[in-house]
Amino acid sequence: MGLLDNIDAVIFDMDGTLIDSMWMWEQIDIDYLARFGYTLPADLQECIEGMSFTETAFYIKDRFNIPEDTDTMMKTWNDMAYEFYRTKVDFKPGAREFLSELKKRGIKIGMATSNSMELVDVVLDHLDAHVYFDEIHISSEVKHGKPFPDIYLLVAEKLGVERNRCLVFEDILPGIWAGKAARMKVCAVYDKYAHQEINIAMKYSDYYIRGFDILFDAPSLL
Repeated sequence: MGLLDNIDAVIFDMDGTLIDSMWMWEQIDIDYLARFGYTLPADLQECIEGMSFTETAFYIKDRFNIPEDTDTMMKTWNDMAYEFYRTKVDFKPGAREFLSELKKRGIKIGMATSNSMELVDVVLDHLDAHVYFDEIHISSEVKHGKPFPDIYLLVAEKLGVERNRCLVFEDILPGIWAGKAARMKVCAVYDKYAHQEINIAMKYSDYYIRGFDILFDAPSLL
């Protein structure tokens, strides 16, 4: 049975799943915390995985007693990330080809990301990729970020597709759990910055791939 059997919509997480960008966010965390005399704790990325942009700001403000308000913090992060997304970030190998294949098959395409809409627009402009997506939504639009299912349920509703006809692609456990909580099929995507063992990601997901390019090396998977 292929990944796309009985599937009417595919919903992607963005960072670490569809695009290779997690290296950038770690560097931003390092540089931002250094402004206030902190070094990056080993557990920070794991602690904030799946949180919305707003939830992350509140968490970091509270944990490190940051004197800036959360709106200022988020603007600073946006400014730091903007140039990376505008010039440096690229698709994961095979991702563009997979999006094109979904379009050919008439499968709806959504995005459910914890990032900000401003940065989503910047990177999709850079990659000339807006044309692929039928719906794009961010976790700040819903009450709870990942691992809650809210953002995936919202995207499915906007796409007009039943949840059991949706396939989610995610790189981190909170996202995988969010997709499963929404009662959707979930395919985990390897990313070297994901903070979990591969066998754990495989345990909680329906499928696991090292990258989108493997789907074209083994067409039977599609």
